[in-house]
Amino acid sequence: MTRRELQENVFEANLLLKQSGLVIMTWGNVSMRDSETGEIAIKPSGVSYETMRPEDMVVLSPDGRVLEGTLRPSSDTPTHLELYRAYPAMGGVVHTHSAYAVAWAQAGRDIPCYGTTHADTFYGAVPCTRPLTKAEIEGEYEKETGKVIVETFSGRDPMHTPGVLVCAHGPFTWGKDAMDAVHNAIVLEEVARMACLTLQIESSPPGAGQALMDKHFLRKHGPNAYYGQEKA
Repeated sequence: MTRRELQENVFEANLLLKQSGLVIMTWGNVSMRDSETGEIAIKPSGVSYETMRPEDMVVLSPDGRVLEGTLRPSSDTPTHLELYRAYPAMGGVVHTHSAYAVAWAQAGRDIPCYGTTHADTFYGAVPCTRPLTKAEIEGEYEKETGKVIVETFSGRDPMHTPGVLVCAHGPFTWGKDAMDAVHNAIVLEEVARMACLTLQIESSPPGAGQALMDKHFLRKHGPNAYYGQEKA
């Protein structure tokens, strides 16, 4: 795609993030990577969703050099870049401070798979990272945030669980492109809300169980998926 198309895709995804109620003020950002060029577009830092334009989206090289745009990219850019470097299948990354997901992150807790709504998108618990160390916080903080996410997914497929809670911070989600990553951010917030409600009713819920989790995840993902319509 052209850089302009990349900027427009990221612009529309950022607007959807705002419209979905996951973002207040300027507390969120979406990026997308062009699979052909490796170039990445991301929301500029601290710019209002109401006033930004497609051309305000900052285009970066894979190593973070600004290729197009006059504004500073999101302060979370180094986190996005670490994820793209680690996972070639990722085409879009989202960060928000949505309330229920942040509540789990501030509690330092994974979100267990309590039911099928969770299992449709996230295979197993949505993990919470370990706390960053003092040295990591005082060093390259945003880059270290990306590294601790990668550390958390050691031995796991991040595309099967397309989201994480950064301890005491908030959620990051991802997907095949920017809109897919926004979709997963919306689902993660709803799953986090449902989990909170579940624990209010029952402090030790049984959970979905392996068989039900497998059924719901695999009917929507993988070679034998049958949910939805066949693509032409």
